[in-house]
Amino acid sequence: MGFPARDKQARSPSQKPATVTALRPNLGLAPVSAPIIGYARTVASRMLPPLVTLLLILGLWQFLCSSPGASLPAPSKILTSSWELITNPFFDRGNLDKGLFWHLLASLKRVALGFSLAASIGIALGVLIGQSVVAHRGLDPIFQVLRTVPPLAWLPLSLAAFRNADPSAIFVIFITAVWPIIINTAVGVRNIPEDYRNVARVLRLNSIEYFWKIMLPACVPYIFTGLKIGVGLSWLAIVAAEMLIGGVGIGFFIWDAWNSSLISDIVVALIYVGLVGFMLDRLIAALGYFVSRGTATK
Repeated sequence: MGFPARDKQARSPSQKPATVTALRPNLGLAPVSAPIIGYARTVASRMLPPLVTLLLILGLWQFLCSSPGASLPAPSKILTSSWELITNPFFDRGNLDKGLFWHLLASLKRVALGFSLAASIGIALGVLIGQSVVAHRGLDPIFQVLRTVPPLAWLPLSLAAFRNADPSAIFVIFITAVWPIIINTAVGVRNIPEDYRNVARVLRLNSIEYFWKIMLPACVPYIFTGLKIGVGLSWLAIVAAEMLIGGVGIGFFIWDAWNSSLISDIVVALIYVGLVGFMLDRLIAALGYFVSRGTATK
């Protein structure tokens, strides 16, 4: 009995067997340069617009102030006239002849004290006004009147009360920064969702537990919005106050440079003032972002 013949696939003599191609395992790894290029693009998209704008402003400034009769110095003249002040901010020749670093440091110390007092007292009063209807009716009208008084209007009164320049400047900073902190904190307390209050009642939280676990986390974005506004106003107030009280400080340095007709030094000092103010704002924003885990205003 014969076996059935197997079907054989016809193959031409010129046809070669198929070769097995080794496949490289796909590990899903992007090229190393891809993240670097993406990061560079992100940095360029954020840095190039302000740099281009700054160059345009400097170019226009240089063009408008290059004529001999210009009342303000051009950027090139500021560099040549105030080069020593720019490159050596740490010199200290005694008395009031100091570099910009020491003047800024003295101003920052006053701002730190006044703003710290404003933050602690402002948050406490804001919580009280936001939580208590009686306190809101009694204190809010008075605060609304006092907050409209210009900061420097308080300086003569503070000098008469403290009879010293430093406490007077600290008081001006405090009275300037405390109002936005109070108002924003009170608004945050009043805007706590009713569901949060109901949860506190269900869990039977006492006053301290309610403050730390419910009220404070819900009000952090509002509080730090007030702190950001307050620190900016503090920095504005100290520069103006130091022009009047004298002593070491960036405000006095600007006024003294004006009396000495050193316009280039004034421009350099104003640039430092702006940079320090920007850093203070970013510092408060970063602290708020950290405390609120990203829910506070950046």
